[in-house]
Amino acid sequence: MAMSDKKGLAAEIREFLGTRRARITPEQAGLPVWGGNRRVAGLRREEVALLAGMSVDYYVRLERGNLGGASDSVLEALAHALQLNEAERTHLYDLARASTPSGRRPTVTSSRVRPTILRLLDSMSGVPAFVRNARFDTVAANALGRALYAPLFDSPLFAQRGPVNSARFMFLDPASRRFWVDWDRGADDAVAFLRSETGRAPHDKALTDLIGELTTRSDDFARRWARHDVKFHRSGVKRLHHPLVGALALPYEAMELPSDPGLRLNFYTPEPDSPEREALDLLASWTTTGTVVSAGND
Repeated sequence: MAMSDKKGLAAEIREFLGTRRARITPEQAGLPVWGGNRRVAGLRREEVALLAGMSVDYYVRLERGNLGGASDSVLEALAHALQLNEAERTHLYDLARASTPSGRRPTVTSSRVRPTILRLLDSMSGVPAFVRNARFDTVAANALGRALYAPLFDSPLFAQRGPVNSARFMFLDPASRRFWVDWDRGADDAVAFLRSETGRAPHDKALTDLIGELTTRSDDFARRWARHDVKFHRSGVKRLHHPLVGALALPYEAMELPSDPGLRLNFYTPEPDSPEREALDLLASWTTTGTVVSAGND
């Protein structure tokens, strides 16, 4: 790991642990509060050390970015003391793994989609479906997925530069605020997903370049990035406003492809006989068949 990488990783660890510590009050941690002159809103370092059952000096060393060599029991104690949720706990382990050269995961940068996955996309003719990598590049989509996400595919952002990337669209194209009804929530989630990926793949240059670009060009992104929030992308409901069929509230699933690390299959599954089902059927009647494969960034 280059020295600059070491410094960047140490800063990531320091800021992640610091922001998690700052959000927990002594009352939330079950600690007594003596006097009224606390200089911090959250927990002090010595309080985290007490809750985690470790010395203050050792915790200070961890928060300064020295997670390399920390045992699972230490990480578990730290996650418990800081009340980390599942995504935050996974991020902590990813940062610790990245701090230990022998334990680093390989960075997956390929955006190639296997023919079997392309055939699967084509067979899902009744639902919008696409394959995306962890950088939010859409690397393949079926016809209905392309039609549903037409504002992204038609964005001038990608006229001369591929692949279509939903994070770039969200933060750099004003049309995203019309397309995503819950724009603020979607923006929070997108940044949290990208933050999680930096822990899993800290040496992914394309990811680093994307984050650098968005931080520089979007104040909305930069503010959210500074929070160090992390989140999994698994399922939920997306509220969209499509330029042709109007308002949609679509349940979605995001499934990792075990044979293609870093790629996820995303699809929308509206309720039968719902307005959303009718809208998608109408949209499907206007589309042509065939999978759209975006230009990769390998």
